[in-house]
Amino acid sequence: MRITDLLKKNGIALNVKLSGKSEAIDKLVSLHEKCGNLKNTAVYKEGILKREEMGTTAIGMEIAIPHAKSAAVKSPALTAITVADGVDYGAPDGAPCKLLFMIAATTDGDVHLEVLARLMQMLMDEDFTAKLKNAKTAGEFLAIIDAKETEKFPEEASAPTTATEKTGYRVLAVTACPTGIAHTYMAAEALVKAGEKMGITIKVETNGSGGAKNVLTADEISDCDGIIIAADKNVETARFNGKPVYSTKVADGIHKPEELINKIVNGEAQIFHSSSNDSNIHSVDTGESAGRKIYKHLMNGVSHMLPFVVAGGIFIAIAFLIDTMAGNAGTADFGMVNPAAAWFKTIGGYAFNLMVPILAGYIAMSIADRPGLLVGLVGGLLATAGSTFALPSGDIPSGFLGGLLAGFAGGYLMLLLEKLCDKMPHSLEGIKPVLIYPIAGLGITGVMMCAVNPIMGWINTAMTNALNAMAENEALIIPLCALLAAMMSIDMGGPFNKAAYVFATGALSSGTDAAYMIMAAVMIGGMVPPIAIALSNTFFKSRWTAEERKNATVNYIMGLSFVTEGAIPYAAGHPLQVIPSCMIGSAFAGALSALFSCTLMAPHGGIFVVATIGNPLMYFVALAVGSLIGMLLLTFLMKPIKDKA
Repeated sequence: MRITDLLKKNGIALNVKLSGKSEAIDKLVSLHEKCGNLKNTAVYKEGILKREEMGTTAIGMEIAIPHAKSAAVKSPALTAITVADGVDYGAPDGAPCKLLFMIAATTDGDVHLEVLARLMQMLMDEDFTAKLKNAKTAGEFLAIIDAKETEKFPEEASAPTTATEKTGYRVLAVTACPTGIAHTYMAAEALVKAGEKMGITIKVETNGSGGAKNVLTADEISDCDGIIIAADKNVETARFNGKPVYSTKVADGIHKPEELINKIVNGEAQIFHSSSNDSNIHSVDTGESAGRKIYKHLMNGVSHMLPFVVAGGIFIAIAFLIDTMAGNAGTADFGMVNPAAAWFKTIGGYAFNLMVPILAGYIAMSIADRPGLLVGLVGGLLATAGSTFALPSGDIPSGFLGGLLAGFAGGYLMLLLEKLCDKMPHSLEGIKPVLIYPIAGLGITGVMMCAVNPIMGWINTAMTNALNAMAENEALIIPLCALLAAMMSIDMGGPFNKAAYVFATGALSSGTDAAYMIMAAVMIGGMVPPIAIALSNTFFKSRWTAEERKNATVNYIMGLSFVTEGAIPYAAGHPLQVIPSCMIGSAFAGALSALFSCTLMAPHGGIFVVATIGNPLMYFVALAVGSLIGMLLLTFLMKPIKDKA
């Protein structure tokens, strides 16, 4: 398969005129639709926009390569446009983009990634791109690509390789980007070309969405001068133990390849010391503060925990719904009386009970790599059971708080243990990860959790009792729900938002009315911002640009689905107007939800879990009032703009 197999004549538009990035995306997507490459145009475009939210796909040199891997794609395909006057695509070098390719990748199969990797490499040749920009017809455009592909890959090479045929390489590199389609291969080709220019042998491993290609061998690692890691996602690093390693973002691999190679050649890279013989995972170190690192460790645990919370919580909520419909509400075994309800409750309970161990396990793993997984998981289970020295089988569960302690304390204790084991004889190196770390880690975790569980369990019980007291006292529960709902709108997916959501989902395990009221308030707080923005764009068009109005309609769906992130582009463009308006609207909605005693047993889903909402009619009244307040405040704070086109 060649590039010209993926790019059709009717998928090429030359010398088009565009007013902005959004119009460029629409044009490229429409070409895919015209060629019949898509099953669902809207879903594919959503994938493109999500990738752009992670960072622009403009790579500089007047080139942009938007891309998405989606189930909405029928078969791998490309579309292309040239823009004579250029279009502002947020390129890192500030230059307008004149040559744009859009990649549509399927979710199954990897063969096309090899072909797409070729395109990424070919675009690094400025003469080649200049010819494409000046092409007069689609046929000429395809002929230029075909000729270059034949020249560069005469033997149908399948991946970016090396600058030499020698078996040894002076410099090695690993490239990886979040989606593993475009930037991964661009960085690889840029490094290879820089190596050729500098006369330095180099081999690049690409960690694309189809897995690692051109993998570095043990002998190559042993013989090289050092390794460059240009990555925006995790890659395996334990194999580089004892070698100079320089880590940076993938964009530097594209734009600063010579500088990166010089870091290795000039001996500026530090020697990398693996914390164990197990698989270390690399993430780019950007000089983050201790607080930021702790937050990232927490979010690693939360991101792995949430699927268990959401799926388990919804299954449990379905069980309650079934028993309610069967007339079993209020019974002692509510949720377990009807056989179908019992099935959902049991399965959901298994998933829900894994919430704390998974949270603790992946926090610890984020801190101490794979050796931390054991201590975190076991520590989380001990917290859930409430194990003590007197009763190891369980006494006073410390729950969510105990799991947090198990994850962080266990992770850092494992780091300390690994440092202590560095002084052991080298002959024992092989048994550390399979014997010493697990046994010592399990012992440390058992002692630690049995010692702290009584204290953490008392705190957990006190918090549960406090939540119950709040549920009985409107003077307490209403302000708390208003605060948590407002937090959902402060950064719309950031630390404040996550803190409120994690608190609410953690409280769910108590199974109290107060916990369900808090969950209802948190979800309504996250639903208000997109809806308020969509309403303002609909009824007060003079406050928004044509592009903002065009994109606002989808916020109705995102808001009703509890996807707060739909408001982010508007908050980024108008932070002083959008954020305060949405916070106040969300706070009112959360307060009203609590005032009406609305409850929610499912931790996600928006209107799709309406059956699990207590007092649903008044819940939607609260949502409507909060959204209208947010809309009116936005209307007041946003000034009318002259351009209504």
